Amino acid sequence: MPRPKYAWEKLTDEQLLNKRLSSLRVGLDGTWLEDCLGALYGEMEERGLRLRPHAWISSEWFSPADTAGIAIPFYLTHPRLMKLEKKMMLDVEGGSWSECMAILRHEAGHAMQHAYRLHRRRRWQQLFGPSSRRYPRYYRPNPASRSYVQHLRLWYAQSHPDEDFAETFAVWLRPRSNWRTRYAGWPALKKLEYVDELMDELAGKRPLVTTRERVDPLHELGQTLGEHYQKKQAFYAFKPPKTYDRDLFRLFSAEPRHRRALPASVFIRRHRAQIRRLVARWTGENQLTLDAVLDEMISRCREHNLRAVGSERRLVMDFTILLTAKTMHALFGPSRRKWIAL
Repeated sequence: MPRPKYAWEKLTDEQLLNKRLSSLRVGLDGTWLEDCLGALYGEMEERGLRLRPHAWISSEWFSPADTAGIAIPFYLTHPRLMKLEKKMMLDVEGGSWSECMAILRHEAGHAMQHAYRLHRRRRWQQLFGPSSRRYPRYYRPNPASRSYVQHLRLWYAQSHPDEDFAETFAVWLRPRSNWRTRYAGWPALKKLEYVDELMDELAGKRPLVTTRERVDPLHELGQTLGEHYQKKQAFYAFKPPKTYDRDLFRLFSAEPRHRRALPASVFIRRHRAQIRRLVARWTGENQLTLDAVLDEMISRCREHNLRAVGSERRLVMDFTILLTAKTMHALFGPSRRKWIAL
C-alpha cells in the first residue's frame, strides 16, 4: 500500500515544530508498524493466548491501566517524523524492527496484566511485588542483580513491579530466547517459570477486560511538536559537574610544543556522534545526557587549550573508554546521579 502524502512532509524543521500533534493525522494503516503488530499477534497466537492488544497513535509508548491496549509514538509512523525525532532526541526509540518488537512485547506484558487482572493474584504479588506501589520518578537499579531479567535498557525491570512483570513476559514471549538456559541459576528464573505456567493456564481463555479505550489519542493532543520536544528534552537534561579536567589532561596535551596539533575540542566534535552512540549502546544512558557531557568536555578543552596528540584511532578508543567510565560512575557511583529517570 503506498504511503499517504502529507502537506507537512516538506516543511522545514522549524515549521514542523510549530505544527500541533493533532494536525499530523497519522495512523497505523499502511505503515511498517502494522507488520510489527502482526508479528506480535502471531507470537501470542502461537502461545495460545487469545488477547490481541489494540493499538493507537499517541505521543509516547505506554499501556493504560484500565485497558488492554498499546499506545505507539507518532514519530514511528513516517520517515519525516523519525528524522525530526532523531534530530531532537539524538535517537529514535523503537525505530528499528528489533527494537520496536522488543518494546511491543514489553507493552503486551502490561496489556496481559490489565486484561486478566494478574496483579490481583497472590503468587504474582509474591514474585513481583504489589502493583499498587507508587511509580517512582527515579529509580536506582543494581546492574549485578540476578533477580530480574534484562530486556529493555537501564535494567528497567527494577523500576516497578509492573515493569518487572512486563519485562519478564517479554523475555518469555520472544521467539528463541532460550530463557531457561540464559537465566539458569538466577532467582529471575522463578519469575519466568511462573509466567510460563500462568500463560499455559490462560491459553484459550477470554480476557476479563475487553474495553478498547484509547487514552490520549494523537488527534486529541493540542500541544505543538516544539512544546512536546521541549518537555521531552527537559526530562533528560542535567548540568554536568566540572570534574573532567584531570582525565582530559591525561588524555590530551597542554604542552606548548604541541600547539600545532589538532585542538582536542575539534577532535571531540569530529567523533562525538560515533562515540555518543557507542557509549549509549553499552551503558544504556540517554544520548541527550551524553551530549551534555560532551559539550562540557569540549568547553573545558577549549578553556585549557588542550591538543589531541598521537594516533587518532587510539585517542578515539581511549576517549570512548573515558566517557564510558564516567557514565557508569555517574549512573551508579556515590557522587552524582543516584537515580535514573523513569
